[in-house]
Order: sequence, then C-alpha cells, then structure tokens
Amino acid sequence: MPRPEVLERIKAAEEEAEEIVAEAERDRDDRIAEARERADEIRAEAEEVAERRLDEAESEIEAEATKIREEGQAAREKLIAQAESQMDEAVEYAITQFEEAVHAQT
Repeated sequence: MPRPEVLERIKAAEEEAEEIVAEAERDRDDRIAEARERADEIRAEAEEVAERRLDEAESEIEAEATKIREEGQAAREKLIAQAESQMDEAVEYAITQFEEAVHAQT
C-alpha cells in the first residue's frame, strides 16, 4: 500500500475515532442532564409529599388538641356543677364546725 493511502486511512480512522469520542461525550452530557433533571423532579415530588404529610399531621394535631380542650372544658364544667351542688352542704358543715368550736370555748 502506498504511503499516502496509509496516511489517508490513518487520518480517516483518527477522524472517525474523534467523532465516536465526541458522540460519546455528547451522549454522556445528555445523560447527565437527564439525570439531573430527573433528580430535580424527584426532589420536588419528595418536597410535595413531605409538605402534604406535614399539613396532614398539623391537621391531626389540631383536631386532637381541639378534642382535648373540649374534653377538658366538659370536665371543668362537671366539676363546677358538682362543687356548686355541694356548696350548701359545705357552708352548712362549716357553720356547724364553727358553732361547735364556739360552744366548746364557752
């Protein structure tokens, strides 16, 4: 094979290799860009899920707090009613004790 032909084939092979490398680099860059885009999508989805779960948890906590406050208020009202119903007895008891103490001193 004459020398110029060999040099031409070598040059053509080098150009083909450069094209293959350039195509591989473009493919790599495209894949990296796609992976980054998908990672951003996954991150955004995860943030949405986390935000939704946080909102749900806050709603559940608020509902539970409301329930506890209502139960506490009902218990308070019951205790007040019981205390008021026993007020006359307590006053009468206190007066009786006071009178007995006064009579005991005289």
